[in-house]
Amino acid sequence: MSERGARIALADDDVLLREGVASLLEQHGYDVVGQAGDAPQLLALVREHEPDLVIVDIRMPPTLSTEGLEAARVIRQEFPAAGILVLSAHVEVDEAMELLAGGQGSGYLLKSRVTDVDEFVETIGRIARGGSVVDPGLVQELVAARRRNDPLEALTPREREVLALMAEGCSNSGIARRISVTEGTVEKHVNSILMKLQLPETQDDHRRVLAVIAFLESR
Repeated sequence: MSERGARIALADDDVLLREGVASLLEQHGYDVVGQAGDAPQLLALVREHEPDLVIVDIRMPPTLSTEGLEAARVIRQEFPAAGILVLSAHVEVDEAMELLAGGQGSGYLLKSRVTDVDEFVETIGRIARGGSVVDPGLVQELVAARRRNDPLEALTPREREVLALMAEGCSNSGIARRISVTEGTVEKHVNSILMKLQLPETQDDHRRVLAVIAFLESR
């Protein structure tokens, strides 16, 4: 899908947040095809308009548990090409990992991140281009909660740092700026990470997604 002008369906039971996000997206050239306040409304909206990208709150009426995530599962099955961004008020590790394991064009973002307009719009653009974005808050929690038999044990501290930034959705140039090294150095670190994780060769960015999933599953 193209980035600017991408068609977006938006679901959140908080009307003020929903309207605010919709207005923000439209100001930046996106086409909000509809809004929903619960999961059934969202599914009906998606089936009618087949949007390029769906933004959904993880907790929605009537039980405010995981209705949004369950709707995202259905959307992923019925419309695999659609990007999905799940918003959450809290870090919910298992739900985030399930979403990201579903493939490219996925994102998990804390609602507090929506207050940073530039960062939020950049996140939407990455997902619209087929990328995967992980909230830095989730990354930090997972880094602090490593488990035994860590598949990332072979990585150096610098490679772990690079992988954490990959999980946030940073490009090689973005990582280079964050850790003050050259882009060529970052590329060497990324290649080393992919080799140590024994990820298969592909012709797209999917190896990076697989590396991020391995990182998340090492919690």
